[in-house]
Amino acid sequence: MGEAPSLFTLCMESVAMELVRGDDLLPDIYELPLDLFDCLLTSLPPLALQKLQEQLSFSNWNDYESTNDCFENQRKRKRCLNFEIAWRALYKSRWPGLRIYWETHLQDCLDAAAEKALLPSFDGCIGEIKVPDAVLKYIGCGVHLSNITRDCSKLSYHFRHFGSYARCLKLQNVLCAAETCLLLRTSKLESLELRWIKSNEHVVGLCKLLDQNSETLTSIEFIHCKLSSTFVDAICDSLHIKGLQTHGVKHFSIKTSSFMEINSLPLPVGLASFLSSGRSLTLLSLSDNNLQQNFAKMVLNTLLDASSSIVILDLSENNIAGWLSDFKWRSTSCSKLYSGIGKSLQSLRVLNLRNTNLQKDDADCLIYALVHMPNLGTLDLSDNPIEDDGMKSLISYFVEISEREPPFAELKLENCELTCKGVSQLLGVLSQLKKPLNALSIGDNDLGIKVGAPLGKYLCTGIRSLNIEDIGLCSSGFLEAQEELMEELKLVYINISKNRGGIETAKFLSKLISQSPRLVAVNAGYNFMPVESLSAICSGLKVAKGKLEHLDLTGNSFCDQSAEASVLAGFQIHGKPIIVLSSLPASNQPYDDDP
Repeated sequence: MGEAPSLFTLCMESVAMELVRGDDLLPDIYELPLDLFDCLLTSLPPLALQKLQEQLSFSNWNDYESTNDCFENQRKRKRCLNFEIAWRALYKSRWPGLRIYWETHLQDCLDAAAEKALLPSFDGCIGEIKVPDAVLKYIGCGVHLSNITRDCSKLSYHFRHFGSYARCLKLQNVLCAAETCLLLRTSKLESLELRWIKSNEHVVGLCKLLDQNSETLTSIEFIHCKLSSTFVDAICDSLHIKGLQTHGVKHFSIKTSSFMEINSLPLPVGLASFLSSGRSLTLLSLSDNNLQQNFAKMVLNTLLDASSSIVILDLSENNIAGWLSDFKWRSTSCSKLYSGIGKSLQSLRVLNLRNTNLQKDDADCLIYALVHMPNLGTLDLSDNPIEDDGMKSLISYFVEISEREPPFAELKLENCELTCKGVSQLLGVLSQLKKPLNALSIGDNDLGIKVGAPLGKYLCTGIRSLNIEDIGLCSSGFLEAQEELMEELKLVYINISKNRGGIETAKFLSKLISQSPRLVAVNAGYNFMPVESLSAICSGLKVAKGKLEHLDLTGNSFCDQSAEASVLAGFQIHGKPIIVLSSLPASNQPYDDDP
């Protein structure tokens, strides 16, 4: 049998249960000596602690003082005053954590309610939905109290008591109803994530909620929705602040959704107005929505016409080939464009066009559009077949901006059907930038062994992050790259995985680590490194300056040799192993579909 609880413990548990049941004990609890009060606080469940906090109304202390005998004693009066000050300070310091706790609890309640409301048999009020016992027990309202606290099991109870803590919520379509607006009437929502909005009923309920929070909402995201132009207009109109033709939304996203008939029509009036009037809008994401070139073109033109303050524009995962064709005929030379233009997106720093079916001709048109983005710092063109011909256009762009302030920072060209020749030319131009790139990603292009030397030289220019995964370096490529490493590098992260480099990978890695005092993470997986590679890797790790935190060697031949691989376990930082090895034996066959 377990040890019997003490009388003190039983009393504390009894007080906690009474607090959950009601408020009758509160005046007596405030009379407790400080040591008992402290012990009680540490043993209270969240719901009881919240009640104690809510009932401690400092605005009524003067009235309480005149009627309660404890305040006739000056020492007690001083103690209560000190208690008030201390409680205020504690509440203020813990508000962020307190808000997050109850906000998370409310989200759990909403998720559980959505599951029940989605059932075909559901035909009731959202606020009357029962919160599962599994959720209730975490706040101290367990099954043993169900007969006394039946109201606590209803969704409406939780929003009545904790709704003021809600700032960021996720709602499914079934919860986008007028009743939800009532539940959230004390909330000041700043961020909303909405899923599966598809019908007029959903949109009507949602618009009421958006209108109710239009003055506080700064972020709204739609996922897996089906939106018509009418729906989009209604939603955007609801976001405008009452009495003003503007809104305070900073982040607006529609992802993995579809627009009904919208690609063949002009840009919805509401959306155009929303994009034009939002001086606070810094992020616009329309990723993976089956958009076509006309829609993308109208979005960009609207932003340009409004001289938008947008910082991040994400149009990735859409089929928008040809969307920039209008920009090319506006000028006959890139140099002329840079002599000065009117409309521009001065604030735009990040442009994501990953997997948008851009061809080499689109890359040519892109440089004319980039002129309207004079401060662009990050460009993602990955998964677009622009080939070397498209690369030539980008090279001319980087020649033009080589002296620009602020400097270009990050370029992603993964899986763009590039060759060694095109990438070598690009690396040569990037080496001439006034300030080197922070990050370059050219993985998943069949570049071959001859790109090794240009890469080795480029590593010495000050690049901090480099992704060259699966570019076909092989042993000779790593050897040539290693021979170019003649000085200390500023590298922080590098991905050299899937290059079939064998033992030359280990030698390159050893030299790279020894010459990169700032290096934090390396991915060198699936390079067919044999057991003999361990000595070279260990040699590099021993002379490292101690900042390397993560070295991924997954899928190499020595990973199934427990005795040899155990040698690497001794390399740690902050008490954690640096090396990551595969849990399964590495295959002797290529990782892909090579014969």
